Amino acid sequence: MPDHDGGEPMLYGYAGKVLHVDLTSGSLKVEEPAEAFYRTYLGGSALGVHYLLRNTPPGADPLGPENTLTFAVSAFTGAPISGQARCSVVARSPLTNAVGSSESGGFFPAELKFAGFDAIVVRGASARPVYLWVKDGSFELRDAGHLWGRPTSEVDRILKEELGDDRIQVAQAGPAGERGVRFAAIMNMANRANGRGGLGAVMAAKGLKAVVVRGTKKGLRTADPEALRRIMKASQPRIMGDPDVEDLAIHGTSGIVEYQDGMGGLPTRNWQSGTMGGERAVAIAGATLFRDYLRGAAAGTQMKDGRDTCYSCGVRCKRVVEAEWAGRALRPECGGPEYETVSVFGSYCDVTDLGAVVYANQLCNEHGVDTISAGATMAFAIECFERGLITTADTDGIALRWGDAGAMIAMLEKTLRREGFGDILAEGSSRAAERIGGDAGRYVMAVKQQELPAHMPQVKASLALVYAVNPYGADHQSSEHDPFYEPETLESRPEKYAAWMADIGLTNPQPARALNEEKARFALRTHWAYQAMNSAGACQFVFGPGWQLMGMGELAASIAAVTGWDLGVDELLAIGERTLNLQRAANAREGFTREDDTLPRRLFDEPLQGGASDGRVVPEAEWEAARAAYYRLAGWDPATGNPTPATLERLGLGWVGEA
Repeated sequence: MPDHDGGEPMLYGYAGKVLHVDLTSGSLKVEEPAEAFYRTYLGGSALGVHYLLRNTPPGADPLGPENTLTFAVSAFTGAPISGQARCSVVARSPLTNAVGSSESGGFFPAELKFAGFDAIVVRGASARPVYLWVKDGSFELRDAGHLWGRPTSEVDRILKEELGDDRIQVAQAGPAGERGVRFAAIMNMANRANGRGGLGAVMAAKGLKAVVVRGTKKGLRTADPEALRRIMKASQPRIMGDPDVEDLAIHGTSGIVEYQDGMGGLPTRNWQSGTMGGERAVAIAGATLFRDYLRGAAAGTQMKDGRDTCYSCGVRCKRVVEAEWAGRALRPECGGPEYETVSVFGSYCDVTDLGAVVYANQLCNEHGVDTISAGATMAFAIECFERGLITTADTDGIALRWGDAGAMIAMLEKTLRREGFGDILAEGSSRAAERIGGDAGRYVMAVKQQELPAHMPQVKASLALVYAVNPYGADHQSSEHDPFYEPETLESRPEKYAAWMADIGLTNPQPARALNEEKARFALRTHWAYQAMNSAGACQFVFGPGWQLMGMGELAASIAAVTGWDLGVDELLAIGERTLNLQRAANAREGFTREDDTLPRRLFDEPLQGGASDGRVVPEAEWEAARAAYYRLAGWDPATGNPTPATLERLGLGWVGEA
């Protein structure tokens, strides 16, 4: 593999330094990559997978010291523009055994950059709990024994008092990660999560309780600050003027609950149906959350108090709740639920008690777990109980029934603490099904052992491809969704939808349910676009090829303004393609093949019941043909689904075969 050490730090955008931490020896050292390295990988996810392949031997235990855990941002991070505050965390996943890559926002990403680093690469394991303290280019490991076992919001408070600075930012493994819950998250601000893949369990297994960062010299050296200001100024009227973005700002992502239900795309009763139906969906929808639970709701000031933001972002889509449920406080420091969380604890479990959903979100954030896997695993357990595969003798006396919010919360609490039957569910639904036995595997809704998010391939056909082929399991933010490549959509706003799709080479829109070669091409090229955003550290609610505030052309122009590079959309897509192929190569090294690129049998075999999607399945023969087309278009071996040597060489990744 090429040597990229010894280069000069970047003049623009990058801090120019990567901090390497060996927790076994306690050593810390700084790498200064060359500019060519940064331009090849950009940052974020690609940077993380590069270090995973470079440092982690094949077959390494995801929870062992040989696994490499990387926090990475990009040149774009910390720029004075909306949508740049994302940090990728990458490691081998203990949930899937595949590559794990997960993004989060907040203020931690920019603070990491201002503290003097583009990435932190962690290897080994400490014999005692520690935290990493990074400030203005200096760094040290400190004892974290007093933080172990404490909820995330409490750890935030203690560290701010201990370090005497309210502006520090903390990324941490919560108590669930310490207990080895396989879908544990890494939390920052106690309400932003690198949620998917169980990376919080990896962090805790290393004895690393937290990464704490502070940079007192704010601001980013940019090559063309005036160009960046022009792009930001042009975007500002769209924040509360474009209907796609305005509703996101007001109601958050849960604003789409009613829309999803109406189109039959709201997974209900563990994916047996695509609809809760009318008022039952309204009960858990974004407008209801806004009216009844957001901070300031009682005083009518939700627009001011009930919305939070990430560094330098004007969209303010983050929910902040303050209310009460069943005598329990719903606290603002734990944020509020997004669409996926509302769905998994709401419609997946057939629960219409929004207060219980908000409380479930709070529990997950305080303990540090992925809400999607947590809620989907609850729905799996409920279906197993309803079908008689488990009884109260197994579930510690809890009768798990559809719509029973109290039972759902009680089992969630047991799972987060690994108590009783919760110890089995803490393994995730796939492993839990193996323990339960019988027909339990039929009710696991997961790909590569990662539970499905709340967008349905029976309604959005391209997701049937992307959920299957995505290297880190089913993920709803790895590609654009089908409605934004429908003819009617592109015709409704050609200056936005048609133009932005054309920017990434897509000019032949298809019906949402079409599953053909052009839809495979749409899936692949938007997969590249989203992987490019993950490597750029760009928020997919602000930049993207579909409904977002700004298109991929504006993202490329923004990065060019920061770095001074002559970077366009084609190079950005190439970075996304490189990221995707790095991830697939990491999986191939661990024995993953096309046999792992599949979907739960329920999606093929069991027609949905009720609502607009009644009777629908994923047509298996069409899906298989589309998957083959995707492999061919991607330059992957049709027999294995893995990148060919020629594809890796074309992308400058020939070294991967030697890693």
